[in-house]
Amino acid sequence: MQNGVMMQYFEWYLKEEPCLWNVLKHDAKHLKDIGITAIWMPPAFKGSGGIYDVGYGVYDIYDLGEFDQKGTIRTKYGTKDEYLSTIEELHRYGIQVYGDIVLNHKMGADGVETIKAYEVKQNNKNEINSDEETIEVPTLFTFDNRHQKYSDFTWDWTCFDGVDYDVLSKRHATFLFKDKHWDQQVDNENGNFDYLMGADIDFSSEKVVQELKKWGCWYLDFSQIDGMRLDAVKHIGAHFYKDWLKDMRLHSQKELFTVGEYWHGDVQHLLNYLNQVNWQMSLFDVPLHYHFYEASHGNGYYDMSKIFDGTLVQATCNHVVTFVDNHDTQPSQGLQSWVSDWFKPLAYALILLRKDGYPCIFYGDYYGIPHSSITSHQDMIDKMLYLRKKHALGTQRDYFDDSSVIGWTREGENQDGLACIMSDSVGGCKLMYIGKQYTGLVFCDVMGNERDVMIDGNGQGVFSCRGGSVSIYVRKDETYR
Repeated sequence: MQNGVMMQYFEWYLKEEPCLWNVLKHDAKHLKDIGITAIWMPPAFKGSGGIYDVGYGVYDIYDLGEFDQKGTIRTKYGTKDEYLSTIEELHRYGIQVYGDIVLNHKMGADGVETIKAYEVKQNNKNEINSDEETIEVPTLFTFDNRHQKYSDFTWDWTCFDGVDYDVLSKRHATFLFKDKHWDQQVDNENGNFDYLMGADIDFSSEKVVQELKKWGCWYLDFSQIDGMRLDAVKHIGAHFYKDWLKDMRLHSQKELFTVGEYWHGDVQHLLNYLNQVNWQMSLFDVPLHYHFYEASHGNGYYDMSKIFDGTLVQATCNHVVTFVDNHDTQPSQGLQSWVSDWFKPLAYALILLRKDGYPCIFYGDYYGIPHSSITSHQDMIDKMLYLRKKHALGTQRDYFDDSSVIGWTREGENQDGLACIMSDSVGGCKLMYIGKQYTGLVFCDVMGNERDVMIDGNGQGVFSCRGGSVSIYVRKDETYR
């Protein structure tokens, strides 16, 4: 869809009440009205932390808030029925739904098993750090309270490669099970970055792969989601998702837009992974996020002309989701790299008002994060969503020719173009071409910072911005209301 926008509808510190599914359901019309075309919902299945689990400590992927497990029937976000009802409501307003898929690991086992294993080095998981030893591992998942509904598959140690805890000695370390090997086609950090947390799923096991294919088909049919966000793909052998996505699309007969989270600041790692999965998904533009973070903390010395250099959106505009922040980068999280408030309008202009990439709005930016005393940017984002829908159209011309002041124009499709100019340092101006069809017309700054601009006979105007801000110009009679 033209100028589609995804929204990540959660942040890490959401309260358990009110239930998010009900909040989202009642918000559906508003989201449609502001221009959101797809919602990324948090993991819907039961986590090991029960009602307090954000969803990434995955326990039972068949329990969407239906069974009394981990001390609760509902998940942090609500019950199965509330989840399905919310999806129906979003669909009623023409909003697509993307499910968050977490298949890398399992946590909160129902029992332990005694096995042989080796400890491996933390900075090189390929290097054995001990003799063979006997350990007790939390790897038995029987889901007794589900009573084999939907699946009778039992997960035991043979379904995993390793764990990070020996129950017998109460020792925390990374253990590789005897006669097992870390999955290949994963990120090469720490030698091999297959292991992340919990009981690490063995994607070389045929019975595991078949069970995950069965679950994927069940989940697509059961939930009626339209696409997926795949968690921690750099820790899962690329061969798995290459085949799994093909099977899911064949089963559902849907496009199933899919974006993977491959957290790496080097774009070559992202491009290598996309090639390994045969370009069957998009990836989040992590390098661009880090550029935003660096620029926002650069005290005006960041080279804005290079803001897109080495980013995924520059390398492949059709397989990328651009974003400013998310649940992992927010304050107090493991990947904390929060983009400063003053730079948020510049960053959102850079992902929402340009032609390349599929932008993702973060719940924490839109509604605020009370836990961290972060206030809402709702008015600014609403304004830019309106501009994206109505004015960020047509030919794009870039003016990235200064280390501080950069800009671009969109020519529009029916005299509805725009000009955007921003600076991370001192203010300035640029002569930019927007189209001869605008000759003699007056453009005004929607952000309310700068004076009006008259377009000359050559289709050009001198557009300006203040220091550390962004100005966005549209025809004066088309001003955002």
